[in-house]
Amino acid sequence: MIPRTICLHGPESTGKTTIAPRVAEAIGGTVLDEYGREYAETRGTDFTMRDLVEIAKTHDAGTQMMLAAKDGPLILDTDPLMTAVWADMLFGTRDPWFDAWDATADLYLLFDIDLPWVADGTRLFGTDEARRRFFELSRAELERRGVRWAWVRGEGEARFAAAMAAIAAFGGAD
Repeated sequence: MIPRTICLHGPESTGKTTIAPRVAEAIGGTVLDEYGREYAETRGTDFTMRDLVEIAKTHDAGTQMMLAAKDGPLILDTDPLMTAVWADMLFGTRDPWFDAWDATADLYLLFDIDLPWVADGTRLFGTDEARRRFFELSRAELERRGVRWAWVRGEGEARFAAAMAAIAAFGGAD
């Protein structure tokens, strides 16, 4: 059984946006692109907590709209859980909206920091220390929420294969 919603989760520059369309094509799904990237490209990266809540709410509204309109699997290039981790990274705290949000995906794929960090004008946390902290906060959020998740590692085809193997394993787990 393929999960209805699969969220690609993890720090910046880990391959989520690259893998999302490949996964969607392989399983007959649709991708909901990361709204935070669009927001940052339009308005810059000097975020406030209000910006992060707006990003999360807009992404969630897009998810709900696509779920209502489509029958196949939906691949989410991040979701409000990831935006909550951004709040933790930027401010050391988060708006209560994030902890109240409960429309989590059926499966989360946590992308490892085993790829080189690439600056693209919207990415902020490129040092080894910052990447490690971002990854650990990302994993902690999944564990704290008790959602189903799998770790995705490797380069190129190995990374894609790991993502596909995690999705395939979803039907066999409780």
